[in-house]
Amino acid sequence: MTTTTLAVLVPLLPFLGAAVGLLLGRSAPGFVRPLAVLPTLAALVLAALVAARQGGGRAVDAVTELTPTGSVPVELALHIDGFAALVAVLVGTVATCVQIYSTGYLRDDPRYPSYAALVSLFTSAMFLVVYSGDLMVLLVGWEVMGICSYFLVGHYWETPEARAASLKAFLVTKLGDVPFLIGLLALATEAGSFRITKILGAVASGSLDHPTLIALLLLAGVAGKSAQFPLHTWLPDAMAGPTPVSALIHAATMVAAGVYFVARLLPLFEASRAAVAVLAVMAAVTMVGSALAALAQDDIKRVLAYSTIGQLGYMTGALATGDRGAAVFHLLSHGAFKALLFLAAGVIIHAAGTNSLAAMSRMRGLRDRVPDAYWTMTVALLALAAIPPFSGFFSKESVLVAAEHVATGHTEHAPGAAGWIVLVAGLITALLTAAYATRLWLLAFRGQGAEAPDHGRQPVVMNAVLWVLAIPSLALGGLAFRLVPDWFDGHDLTPTLTTSVLGTGVALVGGIVTYAAWRHTTALAARTPLGAVAAHPEGDAALVEAEAIASHRPAYGDVASAPDPSDPGRLLLGPVHRHAAAGFHLDAVYTTLFVRPVQAGASLVRFLDREVVDTYVRAAGALPRLLGAGVRRAQTGNVQTYVSALLAGTVVLAVAAVLVATGA
Repeated sequence: MTTTTLAVLVPLLPFLGAAVGLLLGRSAPGFVRPLAVLPTLAALVLAALVAARQGGGRAVDAVTELTPTGSVPVELALHIDGFAALVAVLVGTVATCVQIYSTGYLRDDPRYPSYAALVSLFTSAMFLVVYSGDLMVLLVGWEVMGICSYFLVGHYWETPEARAASLKAFLVTKLGDVPFLIGLLALATEAGSFRITKILGAVASGSLDHPTLIALLLLAGVAGKSAQFPLHTWLPDAMAGPTPVSALIHAATMVAAGVYFVARLLPLFEASRAAVAVLAVMAAVTMVGSALAALAQDDIKRVLAYSTIGQLGYMTGALATGDRGAAVFHLLSHGAFKALLFLAAGVIIHAAGTNSLAAMSRMRGLRDRVPDAYWTMTVALLALAAIPPFSGFFSKESVLVAAEHVATGHTEHAPGAAGWIVLVAGLITALLTAAYATRLWLLAFRGQGAEAPDHGRQPVVMNAVLWVLAIPSLALGGLAFRLVPDWFDGHDLTPTLTTSVLGTGVALVGGIVTYAAWRHTTALAARTPLGAVAAHPEGDAALVEAEAIASHRPAYGDVASAPDPSDPGRLLLGPVHRHAAAGFHLDAVYTTLFVRPVQAGASLVRFLDREVVDTYVRAAGALPRLLGAGVRRAQTGNVQTYVSALLAGTVVLAVAAVLVATGA
């Protein structure tokens, strides 16, 4: 079987699994779990075979024209280079782990068949984005992921939070997709093709007339899909969906699509210094702002959501420095440990039994009750904080090295200012990342909140998946920069002494300061105990999330829901904490600038429609009714009345005739 055939089967198998699962989910429930797991697992095996055959060498290209268009052709094209091959393996690995994990996590959910089918369709769409060599076909996968995210985030549609979050995710990403589509059409028009290879050839030859405009339009879609400032606000709210969905969206699909798209078309963005500058500023603001917000969140999943936004900022920062190898390397590393973090959070939700998604202020005594989650999450948090020798250290260092090379003039892929912006923001974010990772670990496993009742052991598949993902979180970085440099354009990913010392140093400072702050606040809390804390009724993880109250809308009506007095984030952030916890009020700003004007305009249109347009319509109907009523009154059925009216009319006509004759 040829490599091209194998590559076609990779997105096709999960798609067929989704279609069959939707058709047979209710009539044959026994086939639901095999249909969820086996096609995705087979796609992973085939993606690994494609990667092995591609081997980081020459790209695999295949193309066939879908239909004649009369102008720019739309082609079903494959373009599989080393980046595409590795990202596909990541997508397959995380999707398979999520499907296996979900068989235990949602074992009692009545809507599991549709959930599993949508996850398979989501996976198929991301495979299509990764392997596609034609931008219009890529757009199909891009949009299918958007609609899948709408349904999966709103899985618990009974809760208003889930309904609002799914609608917000859909609308915000569509806000970026509109200019994205315009940019794709403009790009294809100027390049004469939607084929990625032909577009890159046009960029190299200088055939594009408006590279800056096209790049900025495309960046709007990337900002929405990859949750970059200012279109990142949908991602924290999307935590209202099931935790395995969060792992899939954050680690291997959806948000990774935007970064991967820029990596594929990086020469186009490098052709515009303005686009590179915008990308660098966007990355810097995203990194620092999201890290501050993560340090102030109480819900464990919202901490991880803001963390994802920040780590995506690292990837876009690497792209702003012209190093797509560093960007994709961090994408791969981040995909492994972030999937582990979310799935471990799902185990914690099951064990904590909180009445929010997973409020850390109410956690206590979880270390001994969830040892698998404790140890694997510790590994993932160390990788997130970029502590050597964990994978996050090597991939994050590659980003800092790329920024340092641009800042010091060792490479001319980007302006020196872009390098300095990314480097400084990256070091500040490294400090903050270690701080919120340490805070999460302390509050989750050594917190002073309520000790929830024991809900029993988690399903074996959930814990097994955690240990599978812990392996790449620990070893991926060291293996990648040593064994497979050819996969990353032959770029050397070895950390340098300067960035290693700076990055690790600030990370250690962030962790140590956070621990000291936690010790201080814990000592204060011990002298002012809160008293008894109520516990949440028993319920499995899916039920807990279905009944969730969004943590960013707390109601401290009792001691049980009060913030943990030992939270070091409040001490570290001081007066900034309140603003950071609210995401620096960007939702409020958007409500003022966009939502309220639209609502006011809608109210005006409704008033004009009801009070003006409808008035004319009602009047047009009222006049004939009045005339009809008058005529109806004249039709009495009395012959004497008719004769009298006839005589009266005759007299009137006679008088009128006399008057006319006299006047004549």
